[in-house]
Amino acid sequence: MNMPPHRPLTILIAGPFRSGSGDDPVRLSDNLRALEAHALPLWRAGHIPMIGEWVALPLIHAAGGTHIADGVHQDFLYPVARRLIARCDAVLRVPGESKGADQDVRLAREHGLPVYFHVDEVPVAARPHV
Repeated sequence: MNMPPHRPLTILIAGPFRSGSGDDPVRLSDNLRALEAHALPLWRAGHIPMIGEWVALPLIHAAGGTHIADGVHQDFLYPVARRLIARCDAVLRVPGESKGADQDVRLAREHGLPVYFHVDEVPVAARPHV
């Protein structure tokens, strides 16, 4: 489903979070910041950026999750991404090895959503917000 550029899109940013981190909290935080680096350019192009961890991590903490490898994390990380993809208009797949992000791309394509691989590929909304 290709959305007209005049309409702001909700765009899921998909890329490495746990991948390559060795489950080290500092690396996980670095990976999240790397994903978040794509949010402001999407916002400035008039869109609504979304990252699955922004939704999943507070849920995980509320449910008692304490470590990225515990069962609570697994109950939320991928299921949240699946629900978000069903509500988003597109996916931005950022560089880096990630089975979860690759799964997000597959699901987005199954839903007929556009998948972008660089912020510059995303159409600018008619009235971008700064």
